[in-house]
Amino acid sequence: MFNNKLTFIAEIGMNHNGNFGLFSELIKQAAFSGADFAKFQLGWRDSPGEINALSLDDIGLIFKLCDFYNIQPLFSVITEDAFFRLRDNFDPVAYKIASRTVKDNPNLVELVLQTNKPVICSLGMWNSSALPFNHNNISYLWCKSLYPTLPWDLSGFPKEYNPSEVMGYSDHTVGIEASLIAIQRGASIIEKHFTLDKSDTSIRDHALSATPDEFSQLVSIGRSIHRLISLGV
Repeated sequence: MFNNKLTFIAEIGMNHNGNFGLFSELIKQAAFSGADFAKFQLGWRDSPGEINALSLDDIGLIFKLCDFYNIQPLFSVITEDAFFRLRDNFDPVAYKIASRTVKDNPNLVELVLQTNKPVICSLGMWNSSALPFNHNNISYLWCKSLYPTLPWDLSGFPKEYNPSEVMGYSDHTVGIEASLIAIQRGASIIEKHFTLDKSDTSIRDHALSATPDEFSQLVSIGRSIHRLISLGV
């Protein structure tokens, strides 16, 4: 699904601040910015009254809005309950696995892989040089699980991205430069946090997110770089 195309994921996550009325604007702006996926989280801070307590109706609304704005929905599934709610009630084209899930709940990852749907998996909390799962439907993203990731925290940043190993980059830095470097080095999946307001202090992710204008620049420049590379430049 991801081998021959440069794919951009706008990580909305919890940048709705618990105001689900923002779903429409966030998804619309992600689509207008050129993202292929609008990504949310299921199973994290989702108890009744918490910021991310998404009901089936809320999830259904996300699917409906994504269909209207011609962008694919994507969800990180953090718990078994979150996975079963998504799998049994909807038909996602792919799943996302967060770094913490790789470390804390590998059995859940195996369950997700058994769907045979494409699975995108971040490696920010994985400390081994060996990849954690050996399946042909999984694509790995290099990342640092630091929020924000400062320039001097990017030790180990791949010199080359390889589709058979780590094929993409999940970016927690401020700005779009690190993502563009990843594309130049062969990354074919870029995940970047997305916000309508970087100064919002409701949660930490806003500060390291891209605004619609920044994300649009990332997509435009990134796709130009990717086209040049595909020509052998």
